[in-house]
Formats: sequence, structure tokens, C-alpha cells
Amino acid sequence: MAPTIACTIDALMKPTVDLSQPEMQELALRIGRSWVQIRRGAAMGTLREYLLGTGDEALEQGQMDSLDLLARQPSWRMSDLAEALRIDRSTATRAVQRLVGSGLAVRCAHGDDARVVMVSITEAGLSRHAAVNARRGELMAHMLGAFTAEERPVLADILERFVAAVDEFVVDVAERSTPVAPRPGQLLGSPRGRSSRVHRTSDAVRTAALQRGAAYDP
Repeated sequence: MAPTIACTIDALMKPTVDLSQPEMQELALRIGRSWVQIRRGAAMGTLREYLLGTGDEALEQGQMDSLDLLARQPSWRMSDLAEALRIDRSTATRAVQRLVGSGLAVRCAHGDDARVVMVSITEAGLSRHAAVNARRGELMAHMLGAFTAEERPVLADILERFVAAVDEFVVDVAERSTPVAPRPGQLLGSPRGRSSRVHRTSDAVRTAALQRGAAYDP
């Protein structure tokens, strides 16, 4: 079966959710409250400080995301780093500037083209990254300890699907806000048009998942 057809069938078979039903409202509220606690709960501030430091030595999450990638290969083009982080180049440049200012990264010209800016992690950066990774591993071991061996792969699967669903929704909103003109003889609402859009969404979600794995693998 062609990938686009399979994606279309998956989209059509996706179960509908009726939030007017009391049981679905209760589930949505429980998930929403948990999301808020993860994002803004008082414990999260303490956890951020434990993982990323405090005061002038504290890393911002964007800096840590950059360090995660810099630690994985000898050097990066600034444009490639920005793309991998899924942010614009100016935002990536600001994050790298702070890392350079802290001695955790260094910039230099490309060996074959002086116009191309490369960025690499320093020994101090590798040491800082290793320390954060050790604390992240400690956190992960503690969290997984709250689940049985049978529950852990189920948890991982559900979390991956949860994040992919959020990514898919964001891509769908972005596509609806910037509609693409249909090709001659093709309506956007037709199965063919729908399959193309779902296929592009799946590609975006897969890319996001790979980048998250690269950024947060303890």
C-alpha cells in the first residue's frame, strides 16, 4: 500500500473525541492539569535548577539543547544547528553566543570557506554536558522506578504518541493558516489532497521525534 494512501486511511480511522461527554471531560481535565504541573509546577523550578544550575552559572533550556547537539559531532555549521534545533538562525546565534561567552563552545571559520561560521563544543562544554546528563539519568531512573517492567514500554509508547499528536496538531494549524493552492484538477478537500497533507505532516512529526531523541537521550 502506498505511504500516502496508508496515511490517509490512518487519518480517516482516527477515533473522534467528544469532549461534551462527562467521562471525556474528566480525562481531558486530568491530562490538562498534569501538563500544567509539568510545565509550570513549583517542583519544575527546583528540577530545572538541579539539572541546569542556578545563578550566573545556570544554563537556559535553549543553551542545553544546543550543547546536546554540539556534543554529538565535532563541529556544526550555524545554519545546520539552527535547522536541527527547529529555530531561526538568529535565535540559534544568541544561544551559541551565550555558550561561547561561558567558555562552553567556540566559533571558527570553516576550513574551506571563511565565510561559513562553524561552532564546536569545548572541553569545558563537554564536562558541563556530562554533568547534566548524569543528573538527567538519575531523574530518568527515579521516574521509571515508579512503573513496573511491563508498564515502562507502554509509558514510552504513550508519551511518544502524545508528543506526536501535539506536533501533528501544530503542523495542521500552521498549514490551515497558510493554505497551499491546489494543483489543477485537485481540490484541497479531496482524498488525494488530504493524503498529501497527512504525508507531509507525518514527515514533520518523524523529524521532530528524531530531533527530540537526539536532544534528550541521557
